[in-house]
Amino acid sequence: MDTISQEELDRYAELQERALDFARMGEANTLASMLDAGMPVNLSDAKGNTLLMLASYNEQLETTRMLLERGADTEQRNDRGQTPLGGVAFKGYLDLVELLIEHGADVNADNGGGKAPLLFATMFGRFKVRRLLKAHGATMWRKREG
Repeated sequence: MDTISQEELDRYAELQERALDFARMGEANTLASMLDAGMPVNLSDAKGNTLLMLASYNEQLETTRMLLERGADTEQRNDRGQTPLGGVAFKGYLDLVELLIEHGADVNADNGGGKAPLLFATMFGRFKVRRLLKAHGATMWRKREG
């Protein structure tokens, strides 16, 4: 059985950090090459922010689209319980809200304490986002299950 050296582990950690940076910066082509070579599409940083969360929160439309087309999980939460849709609703990125919804993002996902993306859009005056979320059946608070 082959063992992995510390040098190889360090190199892989460095590549993961680069992938996270590429998501933030919108380097879709470079990131796509890394994913094609085996980097996990749902890779996350130390705070639980996935590639999808970082790309969408930083308004990287094409990178977000590429990640979604490769199967990125729209519901994977960061350590604060936030989803990518919750983040873009807060920021007011209408195109990204539409894209995430098109790829199955839950408009009523609990983003911590029962707060749904519509609450963030409302609190921060993102009225176009608010209208779009409401058109997709969004509510301010996650309904309790059971």
